[in-house]
Amino acid sequence: MSRFFVSMIALPLMLIGLATTPVTADMDQKDRAEMQQVIEQYIKNNPEVLRDALVSLAAREEAERVQAGIMLVRNDGGDPVMGNPNGSLTVYEFSDYNCGYCKRMFAPIMQMLAANGDVRLVVKEFPILSQSSVTAAKAGIAAQKQGKFKSFHTEMMTYRGQVNDASIMQAAGAAGLDLEQLKQDMDSPETTAIITRTRSAAAALSINGTPGLVIGDTVIPGAIGMEELQTVIDKERTKQG
Repeated sequence: MSRFFVSMIALPLMLIGLATTPVTADMDQKDRAEMQQVIEQYIKNNPEVLRDALVSLAAREEAERVQAGIMLVRNDGGDPVMGNPNGSLTVYEFSDYNCGYCKRMFAPIMQMLAANGDVRLVVKEFPILSQSSVTAAKAGIAAQKQGKFKSFHTEMMTYRGQVNDASIMQAAGAAGLDLEQLKQDMDSPETTAIITRTRSAAAALSINGTPGLVIGDTVIPGAIGMEELQTVIDKERTKQG
């Protein structure tokens, strides 16, 4: 009998051996005691069986956690979108307008979109650095409703220094947004719900900072360059067939 097979039956059998009541009518106290002794001796002689079983269980639970988080990320109604809105491959970027690394990634992201006409970029507004980040995130979501997110996003990502109310409104004006409508949409329950949803997805994927990327089934918690970004995209595109 293979060690793997034994490992699969060892723990359930141990529970049977430790039971205080018979599992079947023909297994008496002596049978259970003998079974327990055999199992305990096997575990003592092969402790790696228990270790491997626990490692396997942890890996399976981690994979399930990640998949659950990815499903949350893919719930993206109302999130800002750039690139091909009907693209066959979606890249999700968790971003904060006060994040220097996010701003460094802006150029590679734009290069990636220019080089990959089948990519849909969804910006997950994930404000974690300051209250002004929250205001900017709301403005980004509101800009999407007016169909001018790309222009607003470009203004914000090329702005140097910490953003504030004045710089956010200046970027909105430069992007040609209706400022009164923008403010109403920023304060809407829908906008708040989108940010709350993004926070839940980030927590599920253990994304604690920005930027963070989700490309297909690949989660990247940090900034990467254009070459690595393209490699991941090509890999995920291949998976799709």
